[in-house]
Amino acid sequence: MNCPIRPGITLEELAACVATALQAADIEAVLSGGAVVSIYTDNAFQSFDLDFITAAGRRDLIPVMTSLGFTSDGSRHFRHPDIEFVVEFPSGPLMVGNEPVRRYAKRRLQHGTLFLLTPTDSVKDRLAAFYHWSDRQALEQAVAIAKKQPIRLEAIRRWSIAEGKADGFEIFRLRLDKAR
Repeated sequence: MNCPIRPGITLEELAACVATALQAADIEAVLSGGAVVSIYTDNAFQSFDLDFITAAGRRDLIPVMTSLGFTSDGSRHFRHPDIEFVVEFPSGPLMVGNEPVRRYAKRRLQHGTLFLLTPTDSVKDRLAAFYHWSDRQALEQAVAIAKKQPIRLEAIRRWSIAEGKADGFEIFRLRLDKAR
């Protein structure tokens, strides 16, 4: 695979390189968390870790990541000597709050195809942190995604109610209305 991991690589380029290498090894992985926020907000919130959710075990991940020049720290975290990003593999299943994620977004990039949370599910992911841990930055990230990307607001409202957080959704909706 021709995917040069070098100083200056963007988070999105790195994500595509890793995703393509995983796909070549028949490992399904979906990018989630702060890296998706970075991509959807044009780095308004820069993340330095890439969380790929996969059912693959560490034994399957190590050869793929080693082929890209990464080393493992003994867990599911991988570092590359030339870049500051860390690639992590939290165990699945892929969920936003208590809801399983069934559909992914797909982005075709120069170095491969990246599967990632949809903008709507990325908003839910950030709102879950706001709802359950009172993370105000996560609320701002959810608003930033919703300002820049098409989202399904009614799906987010229904999900919020199912999470028992109708009041939190109203805070998000009001903050989004103010931001627009």
